[in-house]
Amino acid sequence: MLRNQLLQLALPLVRTHGFTREALALSVLHLPTPHPQPLSDPAVSSLFGQGDDARRTLIEGWLENAREQMKAAPAPSVREVLANRLKANEPVLRYLPEAFALLASPSSGLPPLDPIPGLKHVAKVADEACFATGDASVGPAWFRRRAAVAAAYGAAELHQLTSPNTAYQFLNEALNATQKVDASVSEVGLFGEYVWRSWAGIVKSSGVLP
Repeated sequence: MLRNQLLQLALPLVRTHGFTREALALSVLHLPTPHPQPLSDPAVSSLFGQGDDARRTLIEGWLENAREQMKAAPAPSVREVLANRLKANEPVLRYLPEAFALLASPSSGLPPLDPIPGLKHVAKVADEACFATGDASVGPAWFRRRAAVAAAYGAAELHQLTSPNTAYQFLNEALNATQKVDASVSEVGLFGEYVWRSWAGIVKSSGVLP
């Protein structure tokens, strides 16, 4: 209970302190009855994880909160929901490249970097966006629809990191492009491979990850 409460209190602090252990430590100062001092480093480790694992906990908590915020459109379309999700990035945009790189880095050992956390992130955004807009797809169409939305959102988000002023225009173009792909690809496996290769290329060209 206390862990979840402190994690929620740490989320607004990301705007000023980034996805850091310091943000987690300062969360206790914002309790209804504030703690007299920040959490000690051992306390942060005990509650949220050792080393960078605590930062990963904060990043995952922030991403989950942003997915909840994105569904705030009064009469949502997929386009509006995804635009809301991009808007949630804006206050912490300068911290996101490092956050995404950290999620893709192994907790121990050497690279290669793992693309799975990034793919899971955009897949969750796509699933929530489709659910919020009442998508009624079933069977293979269910997977294709979410894969198309995930590909569009992933491309737009990575574009936002380097060119935030044109992120929403890019989102519109990406959605139009993936809708055409969604209509033309009939095999889920083939479309999944398309999304995987596209995401890998986007990540490599963006410069977000080394």
